[in-house]
Amino acid sequence: MKNVITIQHTQSIHHTNGMVGSWTDWELSELGVLQAENIGRKLAKQLGDSRYAVYSSDLRRAGHTAEIVAGHLGTTPVFAGELRERNLGKCVGKSVDWLRKNMECQERTIDDRMFSDAESRRDEWNRLRPFFEKIMGGSEENMIIVSHGDLLSIFHAMWLGMEVDMLNRCELFGMAGGVSFMRENEDGKRIINRLSDMSYLME
Repeated sequence: MKNVITIQHTQSIHHTNGMVGSWTDWELSELGVLQAENIGRKLAKQLGDSRYAVYSSDLRRAGHTAEIVAGHLGTTPVFAGELRERNLGKCVGKSVDWLRKNMECQERTIDDRMFSDAESRRDEWNRLRPFFEKIMGGSEENMIIVSHGDLLSIFHAMWLGMEVDMLNRCELFGMAGGVSFMRENEDGKRIINRLSDMSYLME
């Protein structure tokens, strides 16, 4: 049995200034810090004495979210590059407006790349897969994963046992600060109880 909570990092500076997120190492906004505190406080109350291992993307906006949440739970996050957002190549560090004007390829399938040096969604899937298999095959029963929107949509699809090509036909979409709850029962059946619950952001 496993219990997994995923958290999409809270509001980042790039959510407010029109810049691309991706692998640019943005900080949380002041609101994002408050949102992460609210998530941590509510999870600590909800989870009680249950011990959770916390894994996080090593990009600062996710890492800071994870540090705040883990602090409320009395633990320390483990950072993993595999949990980074999708690498968008040459538009990293550029504005969303620049991306739209200079996009080399309109993404229609999981194999398309907006820029020649960017990751496709299949690339992102392949980057995440070994990490996913490692934690699912490990001894830890309770885990919190803090990451980014596109990466977590892939994580959730893996959790449900989807094949990568299913992402051409469906999407598990979340919002910044969304908290999702998943469990694997005694029979190995994997369930998503709640997807991108935004109520944890509130005071």
